[in-house]
Amino acid sequence: MMKTAFFALTALSAVPAAHAASSGGRLSLSLEAGPAWQTRNDFRIPGDGGTLVEAPAAGPVAAWRATLTLDLGRHQSLRLLAAPLRTEASFAPREPVVFQELVFPAGRPLDERFVFDSYRLTWYWRFANHGRWSFRLGATAKLRSAEISLSGEPGRSVKKNVGFVPLLYAYARYQATDRLALELEADALAAPQGRAEDVSLKAVLRLRAGVDLDLGYRFLEGGADNDEVYTFATVHYAVAGVRVRF
Repeated sequence: MMKTAFFALTALSAVPAAHAASSGGRLSLSLEAGPAWQTRNDFRIPGDGGTLVEAPAAGPVAAWRATLTLDLGRHQSLRLLAAPLRTEASFAPREPVVFQELVFPAGRPLDERFVFDSYRLTWYWRFANHGRWSFRLGATAKLRSAEISLSGEPGRSVKKNVGFVPLLYAYARYQATDRLALELEADALAAPQGRAEDVSLKAVLRLRAGVDLDLGYRFLEGGADNDEVYTFATVHYAVAGVRVRF
């Protein structure tokens, strides 16, 4: 997966200037890739009767995401994003683990796999620039496909869940020089049933008209707490990317 993302980034950065002659195009494509570290993965399935498992830290693992943005007019834009994630960890529980229909004995090796694929559609409003500052505010419809599995004695059990999550979107950018900018971007929302936060801080370098490179940090955290499932995870990313505006 990391090799695929690397070659995609390289290909995008080599797009001829004729395809990005103007930085004012309506359509832009962004690819981001880098290592990710999962520092927390706590789960209990079912949420009202399973065993609480605090899985060990996992990573680094290869992670990537792709974003397609369409400017609808002077102030409005649509953003379509795909962000898959896979992590794995092995451990030996100190007590028996009740996970759905299976009971895994204490002290025996267990393999845990975590899948969290996120697909989002965002509408946002681009406010008029204030000097070197620019801001956006909007709403995101997130479809997340999640999976947690345990494998060991006496077998393998998988919990899958697909659900819709509404989020708020916010963005701030500071144009430090003609070619260098700093930006903060977030999708986030909290409710009694759970929460989700996806926040990035990046430096953005204008390579040429219509082509930017970025480098930064991403923080992903959230989960749910209900009778069916209790799960909370935290992931840290080091990210690099390329953006092309058509």
